[in-house]
Amino acid sequence: MLTNLDHLPGWRIREHKGLVQGSTVQSKHIGRDIFAGLKNIVGGELKGYTELLEEARNEALRRMMEQAKTAGANAVLNIRFATSTITPGAAEILAYGTAVIVEQEGV
Repeated sequence: MLTNLDHLPGWRIREHKGLVQGSTVQSKHIGRDIFAGLKNIVGGELKGYTELLEEARNEALRRMMEQAKTAGANAVLNIRFATSTITPGAAEILAYGTAVIVEQEGV
């Protein structure tokens, strides 16, 4: 279970496993970069970059979930994303949250 909340309604935290994170560094494809330069002139969404960032977010999230699973967690709470430029043309996407074991309340 994944959430950006600090709790899951109807569930209680049984055990705290700590901070987990996943990241990836993605670079621009030269074709996307050329098209983006042209698009900057006329305006509009840079769909190639939108797709690139979506793929990077999904990969960072997948890596974070794998780290949580390895720690024995069944949920990650308070998930956040961060991004930073590594070099011109390359960016890091970081997903992080708190790994926990949760159980349904009343069980």
